[in-house]
This record gives sequence, structure tokens and C-alpha cells, in this order.
Amino acid sequence: MTMIILPAPGAEQAAADLAVHLQAPVGRVEARHFPDGESYLRLHDDLSGKDVVVVASLRDPDPQALRLWYLAQTARELGASRVGIVTPYLPYMRQDKRFQPGEAVTSVTFARFLSQAFDWLVTVDPHLHRRASLDEVYSIPAENVASAPAIARWVAAHVPEPVVVGPDSESEQWASDVAARVGCPFIVLSKRRLGDRSVEISVPQVETYAGRRPVLIDDIISSARTMAVAVRQVRSVFKNDPVCIGVHAVFAPDAMQLLEDAGAASVVTCNTLPHPSNGIDVMGEVAHAVRARVGNVSG
Repeated sequence: MTMIILPAPGAEQAAADLAVHLQAPVGRVEARHFPDGESYLRLHDDLSGKDVVVVASLRDPDPQALRLWYLAQTARELGASRVGIVTPYLPYMRQDKRFQPGEAVTSVTFARFLSQAFDWLVTVDPHLHRRASLDEVYSIPAENVASAPAIARWVAAHVPEPVVVGPDSESEQWASDVAARVGCPFIVLSKRRLGDRSVEISVPQVETYAGRRPVLIDDIISSARTMAVAVRQVRSVFKNDPVCIGVHAVFAPDAMQLLEDAGAASVVTCNTLPHPSNGIDVMGEVAHAVRARVGNVSG
């Protein structure tokens, strides 16, 4: 089957990165807005009989959602045999229950939307919260690609004598997986609330690993406040300033400055969302998942 990659607006770099690993062509998508805000979309390639892989960057999902629908529907009208979506960062995962009466359970609604538009989905380390898997909300095949292999390769190549540190209990799954692949120890910081606004963070086993380079790992760097607190605490007990790694570079406007002010030696993220901190390429792992859905590229 012949494959072609179509970049949704804003995902041009991610599409190019994926194309390198898949050795697949990248099609031309022309997109703009009319003066009243309506979208104009044109696909310039012959899609007849092809497996179309739409690559999307969904840090700001609402303006992109309708365009994704238009893109998928147009590809089908132009003869695509299947249309899948690669969105390395998958939004709308936090609202997975009705916390207050009348709230929209947007994780379910958004999953229905993408499931109606596409034949399959590939993403990287979605924040599942209370879900065991994406299959609970997506009716199409949905694959969760682990970033741990790519992160471990980067740590092994760039950080001598590391100790992987999870900033809270939720991050233990990434910390333990990366550490096992690197062949280094890991610890998880313990957090104790002292009141509504005060949190105490303690570092276990610090005497054993104090001479190593701490590597803080979390799935999403958004406000960066939790990680900044962890950076300060780690610096107070380790001899070396910590390296901070995030899977998804959401980054509020002041997040990077918070981490730098806290004393991070460096901040590195995976290329699931475009950001200057991107230094870890997960597209090889993503490409493997795409091949499993589509098959090998031909033509």
C-alpha cells in the first residue's frame, strides 16, 4: 500500500520528522482563513487508493479540530483508502468524569469526534488519569507509543552517572522505565501537604545517590510549578544541578523561566509538540507504530 503523510496546519515539522523515519512522501496541504474566519483547505496530491497519515499538533486543539475533520473528509472524497491520525500530544484527557453537575466529559466527546473522522490513531504517552487504556474511549484502533526508549537513549548519551528522579508518584511509571533502560537507579520524590498552600517534598535515599546527576522526568511540563519545586529540593541535597526532561512541551509563558530560576542545569523535551527545548526524537517509535497500522511504505 502506498502511504502519504499530510501535515495539518502547525504540524509541518512533526510531519517532516516522521517522514524521515518512514521514508514516505509529505503531501502539500494549503490552508488559510477567509476574512470571516472560515477555513479554506486544499490538498494538492493524488490520494487515490493511498493510505493517508495526517500528522497533527494539538497543543491548542479547538482551532484545529474542524480543520482535522475537513482534512480527513476531503482525503476520503479524493479517494484515500484509509485515513489515520498521528497526534503525538493527545489533548482532552483530563476531563474524564463529570466532577460537577452539568460539566462536559470532553475526553469522551473528543474521542468520539476523532473516531468518526479517522480510521486509526497513534499518540505518545497520553495522560490517561483514571483510564486504563485509550480503548475505553476510542472506538478506532488507538495506539499509545512509549517515549521511554527515546528518553533513555538520550540520557545514556548525554548524562554521565545519572539517577532518574520522578517529581511525584504519578511520574514513577516513566522514571522506573527510563532508569531500567539506562541501567541506572531511580527515586521518586515524596510529597506531603502541610496545608492548603504549602507542600513539603522529601528526597529518599539521597545519601546513596548524592554524587550522581539527577534527571527529573515528567510527562507534561505545563505550568512547571511542580517541577520547579522539585528542582529546588533536589538541588538542596544533590551535588549536581538537575536535568529536567518532559515528554510533552506544553509550557505556559513563564514555565521555562521558572525552571531556569529554580536552577535546572538544562531542560529537554521530546518532539511531540514544537518547542525550542525539543531535543529527544520520538518519531522513530511513532513510525514503528504507524507501520504496524499501514504496513511498509511502497512508492
